[in-house]
Amino acid sequence: MGVVAWLKSLFILQLLIGFVFVVSGLIINFIQLCTCVLWPINKQLYRKINTRLAYSLWSQLVMLLEWWSGTDCMLYTDQATVDKFGKEHVIIILNHNYEIDFLCGWTMCERFGVLGSSKVLAKHELLKVPLVGWTWYFLEIVFCKRRWEEDKETVFSGLNRLKDYPEYMWFLLYCEGTRFTEQKHQISMQVAESKGLPKLKYHLLPRTKGFTTTLQCLKGTVKAVYDVTLNFKDKQNPTLLGIVSGKTYKADMSIRRFPVEEIPDDEKECADWLHKLYQEKDALQEYYQKEGCFPGPTIKPKRRVWTLLNFLFWATVLLSPLINFAWDVFVSGSPLLIIGFMIFLIVASVAVRRLIGVTEVKKTGSSYGNTEAKKDN
Repeated sequence: MGVVAWLKSLFILQLLIGFVFVVSGLIINFIQLCTCVLWPINKQLYRKINTRLAYSLWSQLVMLLEWWSGTDCMLYTDQATVDKFGKEHVIIILNHNYEIDFLCGWTMCERFGVLGSSKVLAKHELLKVPLVGWTWYFLEIVFCKRRWEEDKETVFSGLNRLKDYPEYMWFLLYCEGTRFTEQKHQISMQVAESKGLPKLKYHLLPRTKGFTTTLQCLKGTVKAVYDVTLNFKDKQNPTLLGIVSGKTYKADMSIRRFPVEEIPDDEKECADWLHKLYQEKDALQEYYQKEGCFPGPTIKPKRRVWTLLNFLFWATVLLSPLINFAWDVFVSGSPLLIIGFMIFLIVASVAVRRLIGVTEVKKTGSSYGNTEAKKDN
């Protein structure tokens, strides 16, 4: 193990990075709360400010992926498609197989200038997650409980509100509804068999309602749908904990662009189009398993320095007083102060670990496969 790799593996450094993210996130959330007074006065100014505040938080995670871990993403697409990145409102369809699939999506958002304005159709439970859910709330993220009768009004109003969004946005959809596991896959393929649909090997059966509704509401705003299929070299199974520990992964993304005009307006035909798309995604994954890459030309966008500079800014602001305080505590010789500071470190480490746990496959609970979920499929 080299010196750099050893330093990255040190718990104290990982804890300091987590401290910077958590405390800066709380500061950003407080500023976002203060910006709410702008909403009735100047809604677009509120949105532009919150886009940049969100960038300041999310880019710290992108920094971990790009600069700390050294993980990079290779794009399998053509230059004409890349030339449109960050210059139009789009819907992103991404397979949901990995703990860091969202982070790979964010690194592409950052490189093409849409990280702060990226959107997602998120499950309602995430609204309660500190920093993540709170930041998304101020960004007008659409939250749903994945029960259509309860979600219908909320989803329609949330999506319609985004029609006049002033920044180019990439709206992410995990059409499978939940992260892939073998158990969920077995249940999903039972549903596919009962509905007479072709079985998928590497994906769950897509839930079409979210896609058809999003496309219906944002038609006239979004110009295209980007189908993104993600995989990792050498059958790696990346985790956010691995990223924090400095482990490097090699990601590949196959990206296809579909103009909105080419997608059927009729809800059933649109749903059929999505099912066909997932059959094609499955074929792409099969190709990857055999060849170790996706078909087509490759493009590797350059990473930008802004994520690193943003993190260094927050680290300078927050770590200097923390280090000074820690030094004063230990030189004081007061057992009470030292014990209190150690308790603070323990609580901080637990908080950071629990935030990481939100991304872990084994800890992402889901009702997938129960009777209600099958009805909503």
